Amino acid sequence: MPLRPARPWALFFAGLFANQFAVSAASAQSLNVFEQLQNAGLSIWAIGALSVLALAVALERALHLRRARLVPAGLVDAVLPAWRQGDGDAVQQALARSPSLLAEVLASWWQHRHAGAAALERRGGDLASRALRAHQQRAYPLAVVATVAPIVGLLGTVVGMIEAFHVIAFTGALGDPTLLAGGISKALVNTAAGLTVALPALALHHLFKHRLATVGLALEGELQRVLDAAFPAPEVRDAH
Repeated sequence: MPLRPARPWALFFAGLFANQFAVSAASAQSLNVFEQLQNAGLSIWAIGALSVLALAVALERALHLRRARLVPAGLVDAVLPAWRQGDGDAVQQALARSPSLLAEVLASWWQHRHAGAAALERRGGDLASRALRAHQQRAYPLAVVATVAPIVGLLGTVVGMIEAFHVIAFTGALGDPTLLAGGISKALVNTAAGLTVALPALALHHLFKHRLATVGLALEGELQRVLDAAFPAPEVRDAH
């Protein structure tokens, strides 16, 4: 019987955990991962959707959650000379050349530069905190996938085992192991698929969380440089 064409989600899962199956050459000839995934039931569709969500969020975060986009190097050095001279046009031009979170905070500081170091530090902290929380929320779906995917896989496992024992109940042939093969195979495929999606999602969630903390520290350091250079030292000390 010719094999059915593999669906896209089946190709995705096959690539994800092909290295998880350490089988001999003889058993490899009889194991078809694509067919196993296609016959794994409805749970595999939910896991496939979760994998697509995790992949989309990971790509978006990898593109946008970068220090070069949020705290570009050299921006403070380009802004400070014009800031000290009170040249607003030069400050705005320097900020426009590097659109970023750091540039947004500095633009707000320039507009309220006469408020004093303490007021600017509070304003900058509020702006940065809101922006960083928004970036953290955009990575939250990875935590959801890491939590839900194993549970969906477990549901598929339970359904597979129910089907296996249902076959035994209606055939009355408990001694025939082939009757259990289909249900048990379906159960194990769901478990493996759920864990295969959840583990990378969990790792990526922690990776982006760590990257966000690194960006936050870099932003704090650059803003402190501006405060130290733009205001007298006693005023900066009083702000703390």
